[in-house]
Amino acid sequence: MSEVRANPVALLPLAVFLALFLGTGIYYHQQGVDMAFYQLAAPVAILPAIILAVALSKESLNQRIATFIEGVGHNNIITMCLIYLLAGAFSTVAAATGGVDAVVALGLSIIPPAFILPGIFVIAAVVSTAMGTSMGTLAALTPVALGLSQAAGINPALMAGVLVSGAMFGDNLSFISDTTIASTRTQGCEMKDKFKANLRIALPAALVTIIWLSFIDVDKAPLEVPEAKLWLAIPYFAIIALAVAGLNVFVVLTLGIVMAAVFGMLAIDYQLVTLSQDIYAGFESMQEIFLLSLFIGGLSALIRQQGGLAFLAKAVVSVTSRLSQKPSKAAGYGIAGLTALTNLAVANNTVTILLSGEVSKKLAEEGQLAPKQSASFLDIFACVVQGVLPYGAQALLLGASFGISPLAVSMNTFYCFILAVVALAYITFFKPLMREPATSASPV
Repeated sequence: MSEVRANPVALLPLAVFLALFLGTGIYYHQQGVDMAFYQLAAPVAILPAIILAVALSKESLNQRIATFIEGVGHNNIITMCLIYLLAGAFSTVAAATGGVDAVVALGLSIIPPAFILPGIFVIAAVVSTAMGTSMGTLAALTPVALGLSQAAGINPALMAGVLVSGAMFGDNLSFISDTTIASTRTQGCEMKDKFKANLRIALPAALVTIIWLSFIDVDKAPLEVPEAKLWLAIPYFAIIALAVAGLNVFVVLTLGIVMAAVFGMLAIDYQLVTLSQDIYAGFESMQEIFLLSLFIGGLSALIRQQGGLAFLAKAVVSVTSRLSQKPSKAAGYGIAGLTALTNLAVANNTVTILLSGEVSKKLAEEGQLAPKQSASFLDIFACVVQGVLPYGAQALLLGASFGISPLAVSMNTFYCFILAVVALAYITFFKPLMREPATSASPV
């Protein structure tokens, strides 16, 4: 089969999607609408782009549709969507049975009053790693952080920024985060391998953040620990341990759901009918990203077939090759730049990874980067930009909750800025993880 010729016109559908998504957000933002960049659902915004991609193809109509369907039904896409559903179900069941309250109470019971800021960062990091969602973490912890901010007289923008920082740490690392699922599936690596590669960069950044926050002087206000059964946090830590151990992610999430349900039945008389409702509610919580993943899979297949992805990859390589003569470093810069620019446009880190994933994989292959390394870079830079965007969901939510400007929240997300510096330093000064000559590892 001959190589597909690079064709910039094939990228027009992607430009249409980004223009609709970003343009609608800007319009509603100017109108003063809350969560402006989330008023137009991404699965709807992408439909005109799909229609245009079908129209631009030079194949027969039946073949165009077949190409789209093949993209939708690709093994990676379907596997990713099934993991989304199980992750949503686990998160909902564990939260409903008191797991989130237990993790928060556990963290607050350990924090010394003199370390409120680093303590809140660590709690948010643990909760988001356990829950797999920055927004869910913020929703759970915002009342606690706001109360502490008022009691200790801490600048609300500072407290909000610390909370977002911790939430983005877990969003980036968690095994059940949609960003982790998307990055590992698009790059073709195991979650535990991506986690270990990711930790090389995220952990030093987190330690620097904790040290930085420790030197910020705040009043030593007493911490009120909410009542909770601490053992209900076990399912969260169990799935992290099982995933790191290398157990299949489907098995890990299924065991997590069963464990959370059993603990709930022991603690709060959790009924089977409630369990079934919560599992379905978890499925529903993943509806948007589920549909978008299917549509992006089909759109990517059409763009690839028409030469759009080949053109984008060449364009990125032509720029990054000037930054470094070493292919591996050039690939790292390319993935970082492509991911950052895409996230600036769509203001959603998971959508960013889905859009940038295939080109990032191609860049990694040309630079001989290991899939776990490209997955790590892809997830890191998506979360970095998402955390500092004043029009991102995280800053908008905290701005509204704390009664401050979203920009003030973004300027205080110290971890995200530090993570960007550490990641770029890693690409520049250290040898990245390289691709093995041959591998048969399953990406699940």
